[in-house]
Amino acid sequence: MTIDVRVLDPGDWDAWFGNLELAFGGLREDVENRAFDERSTVFERSLVAWDGAEIVAGAGSFPFRLAVPGGALVPSAGVTMVGVKPTHRRRGLLSTLMRRQLDDVRALGEPLAILTASEPAIYGRFGYGAATQQLMAEIETSRVRLSVPEGTDDVRLRLVPPGEALQACEAVYARLVTGRPGMLARVAPWEQRVLIDPAEDRNGSSPLQCLVAERGGEVVGYARFHVKPDWTWTSTHEGSVLLRDLDALDPAAYAALLRYLLDLDLTSTIRLRNRPVDDAWQQMVSDVRRCNVQVRDSLYVRLVDVGAALEARTYQTPVDVVFDVEDAFCPWNTGRWRLTGDAKGASCERTEDAADVALSVRELGAAYLGGVSLLSLAAAGRVRELRDGAVAEASVAFGAAVAPWLPHGF
Repeated sequence: MTIDVRVLDPGDWDAWFGNLELAFGGLREDVENRAFDERSTVFERSLVAWDGAEIVAGAGSFPFRLAVPGGALVPSAGVTMVGVKPTHRRRGLLSTLMRRQLDDVRALGEPLAILTASEPAIYGRFGYGAATQQLMAEIETSRVRLSVPEGTDDVRLRLVPPGEALQACEAVYARLVTGRPGMLARVAPWEQRVLIDPAEDRNGSSPLQCLVAERGGEVVGYARFHVKPDWTWTSTHEGSVLLRDLDALDPAAYAALLRYLLDLDLTSTIRLRNRPVDDAWQQMVSDVRRCNVQVRDSLYVRLVDVGAALEARTYQTPVDVVFDVEDAFCPWNTGRWRLTGDAKGASCERTEDAADVALSVRELGAAYLGGVSLLSLAAAGRVRELRDGAVAEASVAFGAAVAPWLPHGF
């Protein structure tokens, strides 16, 4: 089999995307999502694998900026549209595409690559580590009370058509990005992604609704959600609120939005599908056991340039540690790196000094945003301590004040 990997030509987009749909089971994407996917495709960053005249695999990336501990927005390749035709699996095509893609990302000078994985087992061999989690919950609103902070009653709430409120909501989102690692700075066309609402995806729920929180005439928070009515045969209401987004600039605005959603008539459940694991509502509810909390993996991080990536973030406590990094897939990262840093900045350079900690680039990716402890990785046998106390020192320094979180997929 002779495979030719080339950059995607705009005229081949339909066939390229069709191959992706086939790789994910063959269902055709709805018109609204498909149109956004084509509009957001960055052709010069998208790869096609050809077997003769047949497209058999593809991958792409977006030029994102990712918030990291310390508040910097770091250029990151958002890996997407990865799919191999079922007839061509187990032939090394994914490895070929990952090899070409990471070489290209390095040439672009982007120190990070990030992705969300359809299956967790796929990307570890390419150096991606699971760096964030998302919280899911189903809150039984008829059995849970909410404790709200002072000032909640002073917040004005208004229902506004989602499109009309978009600019004000995006201004709130933009103010929050640098305060939580894992968030993405949204630029065109990604601010439009939050409005996509195909009827066929609603599963009986309402069109998207938008609630804004205001103080002094300024929007200080918003929630986007659906309502799904449901009745039992005895006419008891069992409707659900399906939360898509909730962002607020202060606790009172957050509480006002949440209280509205929990108090909606004819509903008995609010379903949260992607929230930070330290989301504040967990400290406000009267009975967290009635909230059916679960967590799962979310954003995977890959350090393409170890030195540049570790220098781009800050550290909670002063750190001076030598990492012995293994990176078989991107060998330019392999070797010893001395990281020195604190809350003001950092330096990471190659060194011949003795190593303090040995690990692979995958573990560095998992710990990079502060959501995964190097100590926990060491306890799992994935990090080796070569100097007494070095792992604990680095683990504390790598932490973040808030849990990292990816607010939406790509």
